[in-house]
Amino acid sequence: MKKKKLYNRVNKEERKQQLTQDETRRITLSFYQYAHIGNPNVFRNHIYASWDELGVLGRVYVAGEGINAQISVPEENFDAFKNALDEIEFLKGVRLNIAIEDDGKSFYILKIKVRPKIVADGIEDESFDVTDKGEHVDAEMFNQLTDEKDTILIDMRNHYESEVGHFDGAYLPDVETFRESLPIIAKTFENDKGKKIVMYCTGGIRCEKASAFMKHKGFENVFQLEGGIIEYARQAKKQGLKNKFKGKNFVFDERMGERIGEEIVSKCHQCGDLCDSHVNCANDACHILFIQCTNCAAKYTNCCSLKCQDFNKLPEEERKEKRKTEVFNGTKFGKGRYKAHRSDHNLEE
Repeated sequence: MKKKKLYNRVNKEERKQQLTQDETRRITLSFYQYAHIGNPNVFRNHIYASWDELGVLGRVYVAGEGINAQISVPEENFDAFKNALDEIEFLKGVRLNIAIEDDGKSFYILKIKVRPKIVADGIEDESFDVTDKGEHVDAEMFNQLTDEKDTILIDMRNHYESEVGHFDGAYLPDVETFRESLPIIAKTFENDKGKKIVMYCTGGIRCEKASAFMKHKGFENVFQLEGGIIEYARQAKKQGLKNKFKGKNFVFDERMGERIGEEIVSKCHQCGDLCDSHVNCANDACHILFIQCTNCAAKYTNCCSLKCQDFNKLPEEERKEKRKTEVFNGTKFGKGRYKAHRSDHNLEE
């Protein structure tokens, strides 16, 4: 009997080149489900073997508390993939968030990792129950709730996500990780426990846990946007509802964003012109995630600063040596802590 493959064996760059030339139509989607998984490693190996045969690509996290997946599936195998999900009791009928803008080239390999949690939260309280979540609301109810004067709307994403797009009037925590945001929002709104709290994120996984956390902290009227921004955009368009989302929805794949609202709400971190295109600095020793317009991309050859640009011009051996001591914008902060309000002098150091 042939042993099933349980890990990717193809170099990512090779696979990227192969997929670029492949004309197979693919569907990019995400889903999550909180559940009690007794043996995450066994479950991980089972779904890898099953999904690999169907040509699934993407990034998946499995833990004792559930599964979180961002993947792409060949269109011709989509029904077979859904059937495979339905064979798993806690995934039967799970919501699949289909990407709004999609060319099918969002992932190049299948990577499934077992982690302590599917969303790192920093919560050590054993009495916390992630399944005691807030009430799910659809796009129509979300619009109604957020039209009410006293409703508090909270964005549960990180600063580099909300910077390029967010719902009008939302509280935007200036954080780099989800776990940072939980104590901040609980403290910020500790005197508003009787008010309606509405939470949202990209696909629902973070705001579902956050809504459970807020209930755990004594908040009485907690709601979460079912399916997140992705599903909201779909419902708003289909039902002709007012789209309250402004700008781009940041996504964690090769696209880095999909257009939801027509407005551009952020600026190039280098020149300050309106722009919402995230890139990583071309200097791999830096690799900071930041916003860069096409003019600055040409001026800095896709780097975040003159320092990185000059570094990239050095011979490879010299770069290897300098990496040991040089500090770049992304050396300590990789997620857009490189901000527009820095002076041009600092940008070019």
